[in-house]
Amino acid sequence: MKIVNFALLAGVAGLLAACGGSSVVEPSDLNNQRVFFAFNSAEISKEAENNLLGQSLYMKNHEKTKIQIAGNCDERGSTEYNLALGARRANAAKAVLVKDGIASSRISTISYGKERPLVKGTGEAVWKYNRNATTTVK
Repeated sequence: MKIVNFALLAGVAGLLAACGGSSVVEPSDLNNQRVFFAFNSAEISKEAENNLLGQSLYMKNHEKTKIQIAGNCDERGSTEYNLALGARRANAAKAVLVKDGIASSRISTISYGKERPLVKGTGEAVWKYNRNATTTVK
């Protein structure tokens, strides 16, 4: 009887996991993978976490791959402030990968602050793309 109950519980757990629909997808390439941030924040959103976990999966399947994560900001704020915020963003992204089992030595970080905008222009429609952490293979 206990084995039947265990099998039933395992089946239900599997069904619930399948219904949950994980959005973690391994990318075919890590170059220019980006996660985006809210204004004045280095907090990793659920969407960003899923992207980073996909990057982690890629790195687990390609054990010699080393990456650099570049933190970027929109044009608002001083150069110094944005360099510090970009560093926090890059390090927050790195922390997700390291927590998921990727060796810290395989990941370097850099901050470009507001110096390398992804999209030129002003306004939130542009700024939301410039607040990112971008991964490139080294």
